[in-house]
Amino acid sequence: MSSQSSVSTLTERYGAPAPWRRRAVVAAAGLVALVFLAWLGWTAWGAATPAVDSELVSFTVQDEHAASAVVDVRLHDDDVTATCLLRATAEDHTVVGELSFTVQLDTAGPRIEQVVRTERRATAVELLGCTAPGQSRPR
Repeated sequence: MSSQSSVSTLTERYGAPAPWRRRAVVAAAGLVALVFLAWLGWTAWGAATPAVDSELVSFTVQDEHAASAVVDVRLHDDDVTATCLLRATAEDHTVVGELSFTVQLDTAGPRIEQVVRTERRATAVELLGCTAPGQSRPR
């Protein structure tokens, strides 16, 4: 029995697939791939261009109940208002103070100095990040 006769026997027994079926599957797969690539590009662009970026430049422990921090905040639009969060920690890594502050474009310069009031002596100050409306992840 040759391979040609076995194919024809199977076709006679089960029927041949419709010729349009393969084209429909390829078109549907292409459409799904196109939608996925568009979503991936949109997501990558949104993550790469946040409305606000921030960075902790330096911090200084002033006394038993205060620590100051210098924060570099970059707003990418004129009408963006960002909310930033600083956290002071003690030697045993417990949180001893937090400060949430708002930054607008008219704030003096990109570097902002803030004082965090603490319940006892802090050993470190960290910037958790800044967020803008519509930006869920602090940057």
